[in-house]
Amino acid sequence: MNGPLIFDGHNDTLLRLLLPEPGKERTFFERSELGHIDLPRAREGGFGGGFFACWAPPDPEGGWTEESALTLTKNGYEVADAPLLNPDYARSIADDMTTLLFELEAESEGRLKVVRTVDEMESCLQNGVLAAILHFEGAENLGSDPAALEGLYDLGLRSLGLVWSRPNAYAHGVPFRFPASPDTGPGLTEAGKDLVRECNRLGVLVDLSHLNERGFWDVAGLSDTPLVATHSNVHALCPTTRNLTDRQLDAIRDSDGMVGVNFAVAFLREDGAENENTPLETVVRHVDYLVERLGIDRVGFGSDFDGAKMPKEIGSVSGLPKLLDALRKRGYDEAALHKLAHGNWLRVLRMTWRD
Repeated sequence: MNGPLIFDGHNDTLLRLLLPEPGKERTFFERSELGHIDLPRAREGGFGGGFFACWAPPDPEGGWTEESALTLTKNGYEVADAPLLNPDYARSIADDMTTLLFELEAESEGRLKVVRTVDEMESCLQNGVLAAILHFEGAENLGSDPAALEGLYDLGLRSLGLVWSRPNAYAHGVPFRFPASPDTGPGLTEAGKDLVRECNRLGVLVDLSHLNERGFWDVAGLSDTPLVATHSNVHALCPTTRNLTDRQLDAIRDSDGMVGVNFAVAFLREDGAENENTPLETVVRHVDYLVERLGIDRVGFGSDFDGAKMPKEIGSVSGLPKLLDALRKRGYDEAALHKLAHGNWLRVLRMTWRD
């Protein structure tokens, strides 16, 4: 690959490996045309690693699906609020995905490592080892006892998204709506505030993606580490609830945090459509806006590979060089590309993790 290795803020590959759709089973170590990430395609695309999310899908016994909850409106869409998950169910799924990630590490024969420190991450990037951060997407994955965080930290958890797009005992996620504001409900619960403080104490990154606006401001007022949204975009360019307003972006800048640009087409496009015929120019526009608003040191990538529809020009992790080429053509030099690709993730994690 011509260019720096890319470290990425979010993927759902563990979900696709553990709970594949019928007929879409695959392994991580063989090249496939299914999904977005496997080790051979990662090598092809210069993918140095990323945040590997453990996410509990809606309980099938509850009957809620994004498709059944979707209502088309005159100008866009609304998805009815997802129900709370049973925390024991969520913890069970998260445990299975965590086990799977460590199994991949063991089976990789040194080609993949679950990293716990920035030094380990840097070493992986320098030596061609895929660096994986264990990330929980939704604090309900802690189970019924929030004190479980410390034990999970000892296991290797280094990043926690307070919510997915549903409420839990700690905070309220944004329901999927377009066009709409991310100001969709109340802020953090008292348990949520305690959890943020505990993340700060241990050195667990608090991911603000999927969190509603009032929750965002609660975290901003509590946290003593940089504000980070691992996979979110610009509300001014695509007014979905999942994207960040200018005021939120300014708070992230002022905290010396960062945003990982999400490649999900519905969070990129001005019309909010799930149209894979979305040009790379649309991704570049979000990068440009964020760099102008936050500075070149506070922007990275947070693809949402294996969790969303991608622009066809990227397709999968193997298409990442096309994005770097598009950014070069826009005028980003190699020093800037290095920061966007992984340098900024190293910087913000060094400011967040305690090890």
